[in-house]
Amino acid sequence: MSYTTSTRVSVEDDVATVGTSASRTASRPAARHAVQPAVQTSAQTSAQVSAQASVQASVQTAARTLTPRLTTTVPREYVHRAAVSEVLLTGWEAAAEPAGPDPDEFAVSAQWPRSHSFFTQSGGYQDPMLLIESVRQIGSLLAHAEFGVPFGHQFLMWDMFFSTSPELLVADAVPTEVELRTVCRDIVRRGRVLGGMRYDVTVLRDGRALATAGAAFSCTSPAVHRRLRAGRPTTSDRVVPTAIDPAVVGHSDDRHVLLAEPGSDSGTGDRWELRVDTAHPTFFDHPVDHIPGMVLLEAARQAALVSTGMPDALLVGLKSNFARYAEFDAPCWIEPQAEPHGTEGGVLVRVRGTQHAETVFTAELVLSPRDR
Repeated sequence: MSYTTSTRVSVEDDVATVGTSASRTASRPAARHAVQPAVQTSAQTSAQVSAQASVQASVQTAARTLTPRLTTTVPREYVHRAAVSEVLLTGWEAAAEPAGPDPDEFAVSAQWPRSHSFFTQSGGYQDPMLLIESVRQIGSLLAHAEFGVPFGHQFLMWDMFFSTSPELLVADAVPTEVELRTVCRDIVRRGRVLGGMRYDVTVLRDGRALATAGAAFSCTSPAVHRRLRAGRPTTSDRVVPTAIDPAVVGHSDDRHVLLAEPGSDSGTGDRWELRVDTAHPTFFDHPVDHIPGMVLLEAARQAALVSTGMPDALLVGLKSNFARYAEFDAPCWIEPQAEPHGTEGGVLVRVRGTQHAETVFTAELVLSPRDR
């Protein structure tokens, strides 16, 4: 399979704009060329012309050789992040020769940092949530850049999954570079606008496929979203309850802990209240009118770690479904149930999140003991 760049992005007047190479070329002002004489003078022999062409070719070749291949993140607006530091994706290309019958195939690149305020390395491994967040970012990137969804549309995640080899997550002396080969399917359109889709991802590191993942989402216009969510707050007036010990969920800072200490109002030992701190720079990168799905998935992971007594376990598999919005104005309870999985000491943990005794989301997580 070969890939070709399908979209060029530029920033003009502080607004990200997208266009094909043809349209971008057409929008550029005409190049200013020096006026050339119509007839060569007798002094300019064919040998001189040939030599001049040879020199120009050499200079152009040298320039190409000296020009480095530059890497940057995709525009933060494409992945619904306010902070550039939260953008993990670095580029994308469309498949020139799709491997299957569906033409909507893309190669997306990402870089996972060695250090981050939340996504921290532990025991020689990258945080698996970097993979989950990369998959989330793919959906909005392709929706905006390839399927034409306008900025301002609201996205609602319905499900997400991944299964990985621990080898993918081994930390190195440099940031981890991965390729996420993505196939979009079950594409739904409302008129000319994308209404939602599912996408499957194969994750490669150094050319080796080490994980599979995917997600499904729908998107709605601002007008429809206002009708559905009118008046919903973007912050919580509820007091953030005391966190459980960060060490039991693999953290050292209680700012990153999403489970409340058990108590009469917080939990009973087999379930925990979700701690919602809208000031957290990663969980709440920008104002939203509900608790984001990524917050719920991290809460599920933490519940799996504390309920199994495996704070250093590696999350190697996840299947999740989102049934309804998680609201700010009521407690959300996180309830895990664990059972053995496989023969290598792994554990399967089923987690359910509820509000008003109704299921908000479910997740199945596979934990594996670290081998390093």
